[in-house]
Amino acid sequence: MDLHTVTAYDIARDRSDLVFEDGAAPLGGGTWLFSEPQPHLHRLVDLSGLGWPPVTEHPDALEIAATCTVERLATLSDRSEWTAAPLFRQCAQALLASWKIWKRATVGGNICLSFPAGAMISLATALDATAVIWTVDGGERRLPVADFVRGVASNVLAPGEILRSILIPARVLNSRTAFRKIALSPLGRSGAVVVGRQDEDGAFTLAVTASTVRPHLLRFPNVPAEQELSYALTERIPAAEYHTDAHGAVDWRRAVTAVLAEEIRTELAATDQPNTGELP
Repeated sequence: MDLHTVTAYDIARDRSDLVFEDGAAPLGGGTWLFSEPQPHLHRLVDLSGLGWPPVTEHPDALEIAATCTVERLATLSDRSEWTAAPLFRQCAQALLASWKIWKRATVGGNICLSFPAGAMISLATALDATAVIWTVDGGERRLPVADFVRGVASNVLAPGEILRSILIPARVLNSRTAFRKIALSPLGRSGAVVVGRQDEDGAFTLAVTASTVRPHLLRFPNVPAEQELSYALTERIPAAEYHTDAHGAVDWRRAVTAVLAEEIRTELAATDQPNTGELP
């Protein structure tokens, strides 16, 4: 879609170019930005000129740039040395987008939109990723991606701040994972995305996204019993946190989240059933 109110298009080359007055916005892949009118915008700042490497491996973390495309992220599932590798493609496929969108849509854009069905939010939350935020004073701040999203289309970014990257701890790449997604129709937007993770020390983490207005993490020292998990879902995720829209009502989302969570608990409780990368 043409954005008729936009009269300036700048390509950022270094951090000093990241200046955003009222009516200016950063541009990543643009797949959402150009999908509907943006009458409040008059200037776009293209982040592609910054040349951030899509993926950087550090000794203690895997860094994924905000400008990394969904297509590039999905290729991380080819890393056979990582037990959690299948999750990258599983979450990418949860977007149910065309190959053209995959080539342009960015990890950072999906997270910063902060929609409940943001599949990159599901991935980052499940893998305990940290958001690296560039602040307007030239510094940075960090916080868990699970805390980055505050609600539907709402996050912690202050005016002028930029999501630079997300950091996934190296230790969780060796975790066993289980993925479940459900939608009202085969090609529909996610109504619930639930991801389970069992770390090498036996600790169990359940990430609930899409069905709720913001991500929720439930943590246990080991794989919980069925009743323990059911109780935690009821007591630690308030009913008011579940989302309702054209893609699913609150009661349905809450019910299917519980069903998917139990499937995940059962899968990870069975040590001889690794995540194969196949969608259920």
